[in-house]
Amino acid sequence: MKQSLQLKIGQHLTMTPQLQQAIRLLQLSTLDLQQEIQEALESNPLLEVEEELDSAEEAQTEARDDRHDASADSLSNDTADEDSWDESALEERWNDEIPRELSTDSNWDDTFQHQSTPGPARDDDWEPGDNDSAEDSLQDHLLWQLNLTPMSDPDRMVAMALIDAVDPDGYLRTDVDEVLEHFTRSEPQLFADAELEEIETVLHRLQQFDPPGVCARDLSECLQIQLRQLPENTPMLKEALRLVRDHLGLLGNHDYRTLMRRMRLKEEALQQIISLIQSLNPKPGTSISSEQSEYVIPDVVVRKVQGQWNVSLNSEASPKLRINTDYADLIRRADNSADNTYLKNHLQEARWFLKSLLSRNETLLKVATEIVARQIDFFEEGEEGMKPMVLHDIAEAVEMHESTISRVTTQKYMHTPRGIFELKYFFSSHVSTSDGGAASSTAIRALIKKLISAENTAKPLSDNKIADLLKEQGFNVARRTVAKYREAMNIPPSNERKRLV
Repeated sequence: MKQSLQLKIGQHLTMTPQLQQAIRLLQLSTLDLQQEIQEALESNPLLEVEEELDSAEEAQTEARDDRHDASADSLSNDTADEDSWDESALEERWNDEIPRELSTDSNWDDTFQHQSTPGPARDDDWEPGDNDSAEDSLQDHLLWQLNLTPMSDPDRMVAMALIDAVDPDGYLRTDVDEVLEHFTRSEPQLFADAELEEIETVLHRLQQFDPPGVCARDLSECLQIQLRQLPENTPMLKEALRLVRDHLGLLGNHDYRTLMRRMRLKEEALQQIISLIQSLNPKPGTSISSEQSEYVIPDVVVRKVQGQWNVSLNSEASPKLRINTDYADLIRRADNSADNTYLKNHLQEARWFLKSLLSRNETLLKVATEIVARQIDFFEEGEEGMKPMVLHDIAEAVEMHESTISRVTTQKYMHTPRGIFELKYFFSSHVSTSDGGAASSTAIRALIKKLISAENTAKPLSDNKIADLLKEQGFNVARRTVAKYREAMNIPPSNERKRLV
């Protein structure tokens, strides 16, 4: 085969380390970005946090120093002035406060009190957050009550095993038969003659613990435990016990006619019973075992200033970084020593990192500004004013690729007067209207939610009826689309939304 030289023209994208770093920072959330910045600060000595001191604070500091110097001069002048001090009065006060003779077994600290500086005592090993109290779990709360309850050793072992099987909602997620089988096999010397009734007795004792309804095996038992702890003169108490014991399924299906017929009750009496049952807690464990709150740090802040919507980056989302000038001044261009090379490499990495952060902020601000410009009606009117919008619309407006827009809008949040929303929230598909236009699916969901919230609970709206009402407003929405949107908002169907009260 003959060898030859050929010249070709083509384009290709080279993923340099700088470009890879910029793309990686672009898709990070605020919390992940803070962690990335912290790691960069720890690994690169030429990066440091920019600590700004406002001019007002500088002026206050200078004024405070001037006042301190003036007071020091005044104090020295007053000390030199013999007329300002009454030495005889001071000597008389000193003699009155100090006793002439002390007992041989007395201590100096017993007679004279030390003036300590107010404030909490700090240890050298103290760290912020050490004084924060940890929240007790439901198991801890039950074990604390178990320790205050007199029990035999076998009963206490059974009680601890039952408490371990309680889920965060407060329900027992094991069978008492399995507990008995476990102890008869593992502890035959203590549970050789044990019976199921003994395990049931321990369980009933645990069911009297706080919170009411804990350690129940199902919803019916949980509600019965709470009802039995109410005063005996509570209206409709016996009927409520009978309902949750025998007819809880009918109540869950909202089959009120069958319920009134079987219990031989009138509608007013059934309303009182339902009100009493609704006052109970179907998940008693949630009142004790609360999960740690997770807070969202917004990346962008939207405010209305003088009638115009203003978009700005959240300056508190990440610290401001800069290059340490002291280390940068130590770099000598003609020096090839190991220390100088180390500083040069880290200086270049610091510049790349700062440039990637700047590019991330500029892209985020540009995309957020375009989103706000296209969704003005949402900020003015709410969800019903949302316009249909896809990633391609923003990508075309800001002259970027759709993948870049997807990275920018993922796990990035916007703080608005209507709440905090993820940037992805403003993108939605379109639904055709009767006049040939398009409406956002988010706006359709808001209208469905509005119609359901205003419906008559005795005769709730069906999906067909909601579709007809939307068509009257100019939105061509099918019944199955209404059902899909309703299920997405966790709204039950019409037969389950029926209420007597």
